[in-house]
Amino acid sequence: MMMRMFPRLAQVAMMMMIASTLPGQPPAGGPPPGAKPRGGGLRFPDPIVIDDKAGFEPIFDGTLKNWDGDPAFWRVENNTIVGETTTENPLKMNTFLIYRGDKPKDFELKLEFRMNNTNSGVQYRSVELPEVGKWVLKGYQADMDFVNTFTGMLYEERGRGILALRGQLTYTETGKAPRVIGQLMDGTALKGHVNVNGWNQFHIIARGNRVTHVLNGQVTAELVDDDVDKRSLEGLIGLQIHTGPPMKVEFRNLYLKKLP
Repeated sequence: MMMRMFPRLAQVAMMMMIASTLPGQPPAGGPPPGAKPRGGGLRFPDPIVIDDKAGFEPIFDGTLKNWDGDPAFWRVENNTIVGETTTENPLKMNTFLIYRGDKPKDFELKLEFRMNNTNSGVQYRSVELPEVGKWVLKGYQADMDFVNTFTGMLYEERGRGILALRGQLTYTETGKAPRVIGQLMDGTALKGHVNVNGWNQFHIIARGNRVTHVLNGQVTAELVDDDVDKRSLEGLIGLQIHTGPPMKVEFRNLYLKKLP
């Protein structure tokens, strides 16, 4: 997740201001306010089944096989991947546990997470930056934070920064900043779907130039990325520990499905 720096907070304020001018949209799976039943047998789609694993393969088998990270911060405990920093063992820069089993292009990724402090995230379509440090990634991130300000949004680590705040559908093109083109759901309402003190499920969908974040069954961020100079259409998956106060983040039930 992003460092707390004033230019990036200004970016948040600007994108929220733009979004505030857009009309609200009803949540997925429900009719618009005041909608009348339609004929011809049409109906609104069924709610998303967040625990459906059909076609998915596990990428965590209870060990760190195919995973690579700093053993000073990552371990396995009770069939769960644990990343932890302490007062005695602080972190100097964001570090990642990198999945070495694949560099998927079009895919769906499902996992569960919980945390007790600070920030974390799930990297995808990312690249390593060995010139910066070992286990450092750049790329798209499904963001999460304990105070629940950014959980669910789309961020680009060491890249373009915020690409879509929680509740936003955004569009980017070469040489231009991301712009909001629609509201998925009110960001404040989406905040209420995050289980701050317990387990949450992230579902990341990446197909071509479109990436989507689904958190606990709610679409929280979506990007259509036509910035051909800066976008990535494949790359590494990684789990993040963030600098700052001591923290613990846990991940379990990690499943990957490649899309045709």
